[in-house]
Amino acid sequence: MSIVPDVHDEQTPRTGQDRPELQKIIQDVVDSGFVGVQLRVHDERGEWAGSAGVRELGESDTPPADGHVRIGSNTKTFIATVVLQLVAEGRIALDTPVDDYLPEFGLDRRITVRRLLQHTSGVFNFTGDYDPDGTYVPGIPATPAGKEWVDNRFKTYQPEDLIRLALSKPARFEPGTDWSYSNTNYVVARLLIEKVTGRPYAEEMQRLILGPLALSGTVAPTTQTEIPEPHAHAYYRYDEDGQTRTVDVTRHNPSWISSGGDMISTTRDLHTFISALLGGKLLPASLLAEMCTPESKAGYGLGVFVQNTDGGTVITHNGGIAGHAALMYSTPDGSTTLTAALNYVDDAELSMAAAFQQVTQRLLKEVFGGGQADAAEPAQ
Repeated sequence: MSIVPDVHDEQTPRTGQDRPELQKIIQDVVDSGFVGVQLRVHDERGEWAGSAGVRELGESDTPPADGHVRIGSNTKTFIATVVLQLVAEGRIALDTPVDDYLPEFGLDRRITVRRLLQHTSGVFNFTGDYDPDGTYVPGIPATPAGKEWVDNRFKTYQPEDLIRLALSKPARFEPGTDWSYSNTNYVVARLLIEKVTGRPYAEEMQRLILGPLALSGTVAPTTQTEIPEPHAHAYYRYDEDGQTRTVDVTRHNPSWISSGGDMISTTRDLHTFISALLGGKLLPASLLAEMCTPESKAGYGLGVFVQNTDGGTVITHNGGIAGHAALMYSTPDGSTTLTAALNYVDDAELSMAAAFQQVTQRLLKEVFGGGQADAAEPAQ
């Protein structure tokens, strides 16, 4: 479907500054194939927010400048923060085997809490993984990969079942010897939170992060299919009987990804969260330093990527999930941030991945002064 997007520029009352260079980039994002984009930047020039494209295919309204979006793997930064807050409370120890907390899964005792958060556990990714020779090993059938996912997108999956499926596959490597991104790690982390607190992880998220920071636009939905208004729409495309079909998948049950990527937020809330986190408002300095200390192979700390750019170090996590995506970047002190939400037409081939990477590179260079940005880790 061909879309001629409108462009909307929200200038905040506090600064009133025009940022045509940012507006041009997000317009180019839409021209590259995305349905819509919302961008928010906080830097030495103040706060700027804008949007381009449309909130819904076939319509003319632009995406709401602070609309809700499924943030995908940005969820991992929230989960890691809660785990580290429980470490600060003395209820979890980073270098204790996870098996001590969750013995029912029979996890390799070399898998510590730290290795979960750092993706150095070696546990298979339940949404699909790759063998060392590059062979793709499929995960749960629920993973967005065509009509089957569309037809079953309201099904409920239990986190325990996702973990057991992952553990039925051979480990990728011995714990601590390599790095491999795995949604399974963060579903285990969810159950760890619930085990030591005796409460659902959404309640702990509310107690430790969402409540204290007044993140009223952020939700840990678990099995909830709705996304709060206002929001832009997400789409999924697949082929059937020789025809290409595009389906609105804004509503779906995110239990298929669980705490690997189920949360909903806004660009404003993501800014508030990452700036507070890196500004030292959520964690003791020692734990924040550990969180932002990257392992050597992929530059991943505990729930965040640590990237070196021409403009200096940035702390980041991105995420994409079934037609929605979110960006979250910050300087290490939380003073300059870039948060964004995108809506697009997803498919099994992840055909928007290259364009997504180009977007992040341009935005990173514009706001932080240069460097390369990794594409979002797709939830699927």
